[in-house]
Amino acid sequence: MENRHPAVRRSLKRKLERDLTEDQTYPKVQSLASQQHHPNISAKILQQVSLLNSALSPSASDRAAVKSAVHILSELATNEDLVDTILNFGAVPALVRHLQAQDALKDDGVAPDALKDGSDSDTKHYRLEVAKGCALALELLAIQPEHQQLITDAGALPCLVDLLRRHKISTTSQSLIDLLRRVAGAITSLAHENTDIKTLVRKEGGIPPLVELLEFNDIKVQRAAARALRTLAFKNDGNKNQIVECNALPTLVLMLRSEDPKIHYEAVGVIGNLVHSSPNIKKDVLLAGALQPVISSLSSCCSETQREAALLLGQFAATDSDCKVHIGQRGAIPPLVDMLKSPDAELREMSTFALGRLAQDIVADIIKAGGFQKLKGGYFKTQQTKECVAKTLKRLEEKTPGRVLKHLIYLMRFAEEGVQRRVAIALAHLCSPHDRKTIFVDNNGLKLLLDILKSPIIKQKGNASAALHKLAAKASSSVSVFDVAPPSPTPQMYLGEEFVNNSKLSDVTFLVEGRSFYAHRDCLLSSDIFRAMFDGGYREREAKHIVIPNIKWDVFELMMRFIYTGTVDVNLDIAQDLLRAADQYLLDGLKRICEYAIVQDISVENISLMYKMSEAFNATTLKHACILFMLEKFDKLSSKSWYYPLVRRILPDIRMFFSTLIVKSHPADS
Repeated sequence: MENRHPAVRRSLKRKLERDLTEDQTYPKVQSLASQQHHPNISAKILQQVSLLNSALSPSASDRAAVKSAVHILSELATNEDLVDTILNFGAVPALVRHLQAQDALKDDGVAPDALKDGSDSDTKHYRLEVAKGCALALELLAIQPEHQQLITDAGALPCLVDLLRRHKISTTSQSLIDLLRRVAGAITSLAHENTDIKTLVRKEGGIPPLVELLEFNDIKVQRAAARALRTLAFKNDGNKNQIVECNALPTLVLMLRSEDPKIHYEAVGVIGNLVHSSPNIKKDVLLAGALQPVISSLSSCCSETQREAALLLGQFAATDSDCKVHIGQRGAIPPLVDMLKSPDAELREMSTFALGRLAQDIVADIIKAGGFQKLKGGYFKTQQTKECVAKTLKRLEEKTPGRVLKHLIYLMRFAEEGVQRRVAIALAHLCSPHDRKTIFVDNNGLKLLLDILKSPIIKQKGNASAALHKLAAKASSSVSVFDVAPPSPTPQMYLGEEFVNNSKLSDVTFLVEGRSFYAHRDCLLSSDIFRAMFDGGYREREAKHIVIPNIKWDVFELMMRFIYTGTVDVNLDIAQDLLRAADQYLLDGLKRICEYAIVQDISVENISLMYKMSEAFNATTLKHACILFMLEKFDKLSSKSWYYPLVRRILPDIRMFFSTLIVKSHPADS
């Protein structure tokens, strides 16, 4: 016997409750069902069971008593708290006995031909009503798994199967329709997740009449029969094979095309259980023409149908590569991608499953429809689905190079704008190092991403920002995204720490904030400004004392320490002032040291000022760090009023940064 799943049981009960709500002929005695704590409720149940055991004569009074008792018990059985009491008082044998009595309709002197002619109509109506009530009560009691075998052992199943055949000998009436629905429902409840009872239904001959009822002239009967077949087919190969042998597939495919969403929901569910782990049946289903109507079901107004259709397509996709290609060619990808935006978590999960299977062979279609972005940025609840998404994204990355990439580049260049942008964003995440330059420099992928930054749609801007940041992160694995200081045109000579502000051999003195700083002309030549000062026609050339305005003593001291040693420790408190001095004296190495320190202080609050600073002092390392920060923190910065105007203004800088980085990181050029 299979594992029990309480959530699935509750779902089965909710479906039954909806069925009963739709059933206008079902007697409403809600006050009884809600009185489980009433002191007389047990006596009431016992009274109904006793009536069923004693009222066996054909008299009008006994018939009325039986009909009332069956109705009352079926209503009380809707209350789970009363089910054990109903069973303990022996309701199941009593209900089965009356079910058998009604099933023996043809044996009590009323011939089938007489039924067709409408004679003894009161008797026929009574028996149909009682049989319906008994089937309903058993259906409700069987929702509890521990009661399934009890009901089966009481002999209910042969009666239920015989009643399914009633449509062949009885004139169609509302009573017959209601009976067939309830009998199919009882079989569904009895067989639900019970392997032994599923098999027993087949052995009792229950599958052929259920398949016949798929074509019955009533939608609710069709639904009930399909629901029963769906249950019987689940993980039961013998039942699957018999359902197919009974030629159910053509009818199920027709049901997929029904305008009633509840009909195609049940039909797609039956087909899904038939093909599960059954490759041969899967082929039969596809040959029967199920693929296109299943794809059409992805756009159903019923979310349950959409879920089942997505799951079924995922199963179809496991057949072979050709089937995956057919699924893509017939338009399945766009609705599957749309499902990823649904607030229904289960719908997103089923879509993820299907796309994961399809990603092995139709990568370009998924990317073209925007599937990559939806998978990358989607919210998925279960760990299993998250793992499926990760595997799908990895599969897309693995399948992108080669022939697929050529197709994607073609789409990026010649498809409509929305597709071009979706492809460019996806490739920023998926492309290999060898393909980056081809995609983003040679084929204008970078231009597409930068154009998206100008889009009026915030979501698109966010996607482009994330794509650019990912592109930079991948490129930085092979080269640094930050510039190194260019070499000085003058050979460096470092006197060492001991000569900093040392009067020994000093040949020039700087006056800074009224204080003397001793220096050596030869050591200062690494600064273009100092070299021009001492070698040019300036008055400082021969001066022994040179006044340094607009620089604080501690800033000047650090600058000179760098000139004498080639290195210096810079903290944030002094980094900006030191950067200004380094820029003024053209000390690129010191500028880089200052920039690295300042970069650590970039934040959402100061990024705008930091970028202005990078422009003011031509600090390219700081500028590049600001660009990456603005792209990475799009979600936090996009609400700032200054953000979009700033990004638009610095687009040329962003373009230059990425163009240089992509070319520099290209393996062939490294």
